Amino acid sequence: MTSEYHDRPTPEQIRRAPKVLLHDHLDGGLRPATVAELARETGYDALPESDPRKLGDWFREAADSGSLERYLETFAHTCGVMQTRDALFRVAAECAEDLAADGVVYAEVRYAPEQHLTRGLTLEQVVEAVNEGFREGERRAGENGHRIRVGALLTAMRHAARALEIAELANGFRDRGVVGFDIAGAEAGYPPTRHLDAFEYLKRENNHFTIHAGEAFGLPSIWQALQWCGADRLGHGVRIIDDIQVADDGSVTLGRLASYVRDKRIPLELCPTSNLQTGAARSYAEHPIGLLRRLQFRATVNTDNRLMSGTSMSDEFAHLVSTFHYTLDDMQWFTVNAMKSAFIPFDERLAMINDVIKPGYAELKSEWLFRRMASASPVTRGSGAEGR
Repeated sequence: MTSEYHDRPTPEQIRRAPKVLLHDHLDGGLRPATVAELARETGYDALPESDPRKLGDWFREAADSGSLERYLETFAHTCGVMQTRDALFRVAAECAEDLAADGVVYAEVRYAPEQHLTRGLTLEQVVEAVNEGFREGERRAGENGHRIRVGALLTAMRHAARALEIAELANGFRDRGVVGFDIAGAEAGYPPTRHLDAFEYLKRENNHFTIHAGEAFGLPSIWQALQWCGADRLGHGVRIIDDIQVADDGSVTLGRLASYVRDKRIPLELCPTSNLQTGAARSYAEHPIGLLRRLQFRATVNTDNRLMSGTSMSDEFAHLVSTFHYTLDDMQWFTVNAMKSAFIPFDERLAMINDVIKPGYAELKSEWLFRRMASASPVTRGSGAEGR
């Protein structure tokens, strides 16, 4: 797409632009102060730091360390303080508030209910607490002038054996705040086909699911997620780049799997900053999102873990704007892609695109136009107009 609007959006415009988030982990997005406070309230005594600022720095440094053990340890701490109904409610409410303040108008936030049972909650109680928290966060955001809708994705851990149980849980809470299902965890050694019974159940129920695939592991993970399991979307999917060849003259050849993904408009839940941390890309400039955007894949922009990556949707877009010189038109393209790929009904997706997203970007573009007009037509004083 060649944009009519050649100016790069300002940081303030990026923040105000309506954004859609499909890949965000609830236990990866806590406020550092909330982690510290919940640790005190719940008696969790394993935090590496108690000061919120130092704690936030520790989370980001651990995620940037290149050590998988340290990276996984970060989630042990966030899940460690999310074991009571009040804690889950608070974290979910703050998640919705924080996303809305960042200009996110629709979000699907995922979490694994099985990781929040150590204090005696049932799976159903976990889901109820999180759903109530999201609704409270939406209400608070509205009071502050920000509108957002949040849907939950229930995640099963691929190294565990509860995928069918969590899939049934997601189906039971369908139309009650839960919009779909996901599996997450280490890809290597835990192929998605281990959980075929869960995916087959969801397909029989006409329900939606995404699968973490093609992040740390390559094309076989993507192929299994699509052709064996029937995923609606790919969580990350960044390694589809391995099936795309770019010649020295710039010509591009797509392999069979990459062609299938593009032809079928399979959404890629790309998370640039997180991918840099996990080694899926070496820099923003080398991140496959630039090529995938140019080749018109159904690419979307996401945060993954806002706490560990020290990021937000505005930050992710700011990096892309700086690196690839993207404009508001590019931001709108990614955002519409994401909204088209959401797990809510078609008519609701269409209303979000036509009544919220497109008008929001049109308003920002009109600001650009009026600034240009004003700079091109300065007011001339003392022209004698007062005598007319």
